[in-house]
Amino acid sequence: MYSFKSRVRYSETGEDGILSLSSAVHYMQDCSTFQSEELGVGVEAMKRMGRAWFLSAWQIEVRRRPRLMEEITIGTWASGFKAMYGYRNFVIKNPAGDDLVRAASTWVYMNVEKGRPERVTAETVAVYGEEPPLSMEEMGRKIRIPEELTEYPAFSVRKSQIDTNGHVNNAKYVEMAEEWLPEPNGIRKLRVAYQHAARYGDQIIPAVHRGADCHTVVLKGVEGRIYAVVEAKP
Repeated sequence: MYSFKSRVRYSETGEDGILSLSSAVHYMQDCSTFQSEELGVGVEAMKRMGRAWFLSAWQIEVRRRPRLMEEITIGTWASGFKAMYGYRNFVIKNPAGDDLVRAASTWVYMNVEKGRPERVTAETVAVYGEEPPLSMEEMGRKIRIPEELTEYPAFSVRKSQIDTNGHVNNAKYVEMAEEWLPEPNGIRKLRVAYQHAARYGDQIIPAVHRGADCHTVVLKGVEGRIYAVVEAKP
């Protein structure tokens, strides 16, 4: 497992002084990026190869969100590869070693030059290695979209939301959806399914379903294309 230590910063908390959901996602995403950079398959190296890992789905379990100034360790490891998919687990722990946040993620290995997925090579698997996956409920990559959705005014993608791939950063979709999710203290399960990449200037329409035990936020374009679906449960 690759890991790094941090302390919850003020800029990473919400009005309750506790790590926000989107900041937790940022931490985990950064952890996988740090590992890739140290293994020599980071952002620039992948660009030279014409390849990239695109995140397809998150499944996140929130046991407790750490508070401002709390020391945390963020860890990640590759938990398997199959065809063009890579599977990766994450944990955020406190100094006692307790899991505060646990996550499973699915990634697609892309040939950027051809614009299509590509089978993961044995060489790539060897770079990352494989470790046993976390024991988590298997919920699948796809999220069912409820029939009854309430649409809210569209907003534009800002430059600050774009990453090195020229797309909206994965964690930014969670940040967008937080506006319509319930209070974070009531969220124990968070899922995100990515379908299309939004770019700078795109208009995003949030379509929201608020259920008794499930909130769903669909982030879509004006033409109906879905960028991401975020689902939160207690």
